[in-house]
Amino acid sequence: MSSSSPGEESSLDQAKKIMTKFVQRQVFAESKDEVAVVLFGTDGTRNGLASEDQYQNITVHRSLMLPDFDLLEDIQNVIKAGSAQADFLDAIIVCMDLLQKETIGKKYEKRHIELFTDLSSPVSEDQLEIIIANLKKTGTSIQFFLPFPVSVDDGSGDKSASVHAHMHKNSLPIKDLTEQQKQGVDVVRKLMYTLDEEGGLEEIYTFRESLERLSMFKKMERKPMPWPCQLTIGPNLSIRIVAYKSVTEERVKKLWAIVDAKTLRREDVQKETVYCLNDDDETEVQKDDTIQGFRYGSDIVPFSKEDEEQMKYKTEAKCFSVLGFTRSSQIQRHYYMGNQALKVFAAKDDANAAVAFSALVRALDELKVVAVVRYAYDRRCYPQVGVAFPYIKDTYECLIYVQLPYMEDVRQYVFSSLKNSKKCIPTVDQLSAVDSLIDSMNLVHEDGETFEDLFKPSKIPNPHFQRLYQCLQHKAFHSDKPLPPIEQHLLEMLEMPCVVRERCQGPLERVKALFPLKEVGKKKEEKTAQDIFKDNEDEPSLKKPKIEDEEEGFSLMKLAEGNITSVGSVNPAEDFRILVRKKNADFKDVSQQLKNRIDQFLENKGSQYYMKGIDCIRAFREEAVKLSKVQCFNDFLQALKSKLEDKALSDFWEIMVQERISLITKDEAEGSLVTGEEAEKFLAPKEQKNETLPPTDEGGDVDDLLDMM
Repeated sequence: MSSSSPGEESSLDQAKKIMTKFVQRQVFAESKDEVAVVLFGTDGTRNGLASEDQYQNITVHRSLMLPDFDLLEDIQNVIKAGSAQADFLDAIIVCMDLLQKETIGKKYEKRHIELFTDLSSPVSEDQLEIIIANLKKTGTSIQFFLPFPVSVDDGSGDKSASVHAHMHKNSLPIKDLTEQQKQGVDVVRKLMYTLDEEGGLEEIYTFRESLERLSMFKKMERKPMPWPCQLTIGPNLSIRIVAYKSVTEERVKKLWAIVDAKTLRREDVQKETVYCLNDDDETEVQKDDTIQGFRYGSDIVPFSKEDEEQMKYKTEAKCFSVLGFTRSSQIQRHYYMGNQALKVFAAKDDANAAVAFSALVRALDELKVVAVVRYAYDRRCYPQVGVAFPYIKDTYECLIYVQLPYMEDVRQYVFSSLKNSKKCIPTVDQLSAVDSLIDSMNLVHEDGETFEDLFKPSKIPNPHFQRLYQCLQHKAFHSDKPLPPIEQHLLEMLEMPCVVRERCQGPLERVKALFPLKEVGKKKEEKTAQDIFKDNEDEPSLKKPKIEDEEEGFSLMKLAEGNITSVGSVNPAEDFRILVRKKNADFKDVSQQLKNRIDQFLENKGSQYYMKGIDCIRAFREEAVKLSKVQCFNDFLQALKSKLEDKALSDFWEIMVQERISLITKDEAEGSLVTGEEAEKFLAPKEQKNETLPPTDEGGDVDDLLDMM
């Protein structure tokens, strides 16, 4: 297999590529299939049947075991072409002996041999009948992989392309075979026809075809795990059922691990978590002295593991209970949620359950109704509300369960109707163009009697998995080299099918002509709403608009804000302004909401929260003046000053003084009794009782810090 034409890969190199692809698929799919490697044509001999002149130049390179990266490395770097020749039928006998001996005591479904050869070695048919008889007796299947297609010969000399070769245009062209290869082809044809009279040649593949088929990594094998339960309808009717996962999101099973960069051993890296207090010494705290807490507003609510266990909803057992029935039209498609879909069948070997379950499924189908179901996987899981709708096929019938949302899961959005805007009404030609585009991009090809799906998502592997496995395999053997480029077939997987791309070119041009796009140039003097409605601070106060005008501009700015119902935490000052200007607004209630927000910001502390609090107080003061609620604000400010002194929030009070936010005076509003001097005195710092003490006492700071802690 080492011979090749100039500029072409040898048959051995092509065979090694196929073996690599096959083993890669098995490794990343975490398959439990065990693989052995037997080489024939090697310079040495190592097998259990070797004698002086029998089964020579055949080597058992690797015994039967799970495939791994060591095997991949052997295929790439260790397996080399030998100078000797060996009979491939002798190699089949060695493989059969290996399978027979190494499967003793093991449970297996089947035994299989894959033979890679270019048929250039001498072959003897003396033991062909014995080989065929033993393959049939042991139930061992065999496949041949050749560098050229094997044609069908009916005995009259008329030959046509092989079954697989005519299906793949990229198969290698039929070469002029040597006499030895022709003899080998006859032996292969005789062997395969004897094993399978009708489809014998269907198990003979070319190297090129095999590479195309193995270009995708194999998906992980998942055994169906039954979920037995009782389907209950009311207190007196129950049907034994069993459910299986039909659709569920597949995730990468292997987790990233932190390893030592030099030894690549996980054991050499130890992870240690230490808990410390947020103080100058970073005092260490034992894990037993910590407790988890839930942040509720600005407070931390302690919540231990025991509390969490007691909080969990306890179900008596797993459950699949029908809550009621509804029309299938009531369950909208966008209500389907969750990460799985279950197929529910009647329990096996239970005739009564099968009859009752079949009656339920067919009744649901005839009445066009579905069952609303309460589903709990086991007693440790929270219950779900889902829908079970009937699914009837020629070979089976079942219920398909899909989870439904709770109230909190539904997002309600209100958008303006396109029909109400004359600018959005399409013309007849535009509608016709879009219809033509949709028809041209139809992924279902119909010829009157049958139809073919041109885009099958269920047959498309996840590109993320394919790329990940490609990169992992590359790094396993070339750790110091950059990652390879994405393979072309991965890029083409999610592209539009070629047939559809060619078919939609005309309709696309028509849509482009009927929906022209015009570049909108930037206006010379573009003003934003903020530029239009903001006050010009440079102008004197006499030129500023009246309050009524400000209110009008203010409301226009807030048209896009939505319906404000309470003072929020994102923009509380603006929310307050909007709420107090509403008709029938309760100023006392709204101002109390604002006070609560201010208290929250003071509890959180930090400059960003302080500035939000200042904005709120400034908004409160402005609106109190405009709406003649002077006493309400002055009472609040006096109470706030006392609170700041009690809680040692002098830094916030300093900001208040710098911003000159004081009581509302009688000069500003008629309802106030505060004079200008009293307002100035309100902001003045308190006199120190002991004048001998310095203005800034370090001990006082320490006491304040302790109070804060």
